[in-house]
Amino acid sequence: MTNQKIELKYVLYGIVAVCFTWIIHEFVHWLTSESLGYESIMRINGVSPVKGGNPSDMHKVFISASGPIITILQGLIVFMVLWSRNWNKYLYLFLFTAFYMRLLAGFMNFINPNDEGRISAFLGIGTFTLPIIVSGLLFVMVYKISKKHNLNWKFQLWTTLIVMIMSSILILTDQFLGIRIL
Repeated sequence: MTNQKIELKYVLYGIVAVCFTWIIHEFVHWLTSESLGYESIMRINGVSPVKGGNPSDMHKVFISASGPIITILQGLIVFMVLWSRNWNKYLYLFLFTAFYMRLLAGFMNFINPNDEGRISAFLGIGTFTLPIIVSGLLFVMVYKISKKHNLNWKFQLWTTLIVMIMSSILILTDQFLGIRIL
């Protein structure tokens, strides 16, 4: 039987999964920007060049792509581990968070293009093409693991709520407090 019990430890792992996913995603944006020679500021939910820094269009593409690439890699690694080994509900949080993060980013393109949306627009393939592909890829991974391990709707609902609430807290904290990490 697959352990799908939701307890405090699972909620705490959910908080860790969301924080880790967001911070590593933004850190890779920051690292890419810095390595291309642009002094940058990293916040909880964003990276921007210091005033006066204006990356070229191609550098903007590289900087935009780096975060989603690491998030996709996170999802892919967790998927492969969960596919080839026994069930681990705590590890599943890292796959689900990667999916949720990119899906949410895809929807945010309606307000302001970000990451995959900016790259899609730059490539002239429509703002939503890459967000749909990336979200779809991560969804397939979540779906296959859910099927393989017979995850029930209650477990999925609680996982979604934990990830959604923690993600919202991170995003709102960044919007209202703008805490600079680097």
